[in-house]
Amino acid sequence: MKIWLDGTLQDLEAARVSVFDHGLTVGDGIFETVKSVDGKPFALTRHLDRLARSARGLGLPEPDLDEVRRACDAVLEANPMSLGRLRITFTGGLSPLGSDRGEHGPTLVVALGETARRPDSTATVTVPWARNERGALTGLKTTSYAENVVALARAREQGASEALFANTVGQLCEGTGSNVFVVLDGEIHTPPVVSGCLAGITRALAVEWTGAKETDLPLDVLERADEIFLTSTLRDVQSVHRVDGRELPGAPGPVTAKAMRVFDERAADDLDP
Repeated sequence: MKIWLDGTLQDLEAARVSVFDHGLTVGDGIFETVKSVDGKPFALTRHLDRLARSARGLGLPEPDLDEVRRACDAVLEANPMSLGRLRITFTGGLSPLGSDRGEHGPTLVVALGETARRPDSTATVTVPWARNERGALTGLKTTSYAENVVALARAREQGASEALFANTVGQLCEGTGSNVFVVLDGEIHTPPVVSGCLAGITRALAVEWTGAKETDLPLDVLERADEIFLTSTLRDVQSVHRVDGRELPGAPGPVTAKAMRVFDERAADDLDP
């Protein structure tokens, strides 16, 4: 396995990041996860645009997106696989202990791991913790992910693959690494970005390709929605067959099944939509 680290392709065993890297010591970093299909990245332009937005939001230097593209190409070429998880990480770099950034400059890592296609449906749980729709990191894809680690562990304990959050005013927000959609009377709805959810790449494509509406939704919509599905880079569109103790028999339902089919067809037609 070879990874890209600060300008060069390196063997996994030799690649090292300093223990004083700000991404490690205080979580000062951003990242993108990109699906690769037969060595080709999916929706890379959209992911790089969001990487740049996250960098600006966190006050990091603007990443050199041409270099990031070269790094992605090099890593994909060096590690052939049919379905992969391409991870781009960009941190504050070598810094003194504490919250202040150093002068060394950012760290760029691009790595790849093999993955498998997700099941057509999954179970989810809601968790008692809230997303802060007014926080400094809201809407940014940062490496400060411990809250998601805790919530996802709660989901795993209950036999689920995802945990769903409300925001501070009780509206449905998002999952730990996914966006959530509900079907009400045949119409698809998803929380708007102002709810505090991440502006997911797959979310945006699903809204474009299915005509889903961005709607303020109370958390208890999960108790009455006809169908529920998740979107993310590696889930694509994935049906939900259980939320907490509520079963949704027959998942994926007809609206979700159509959304899954449309997404697969459109994604196959254009790898960089």
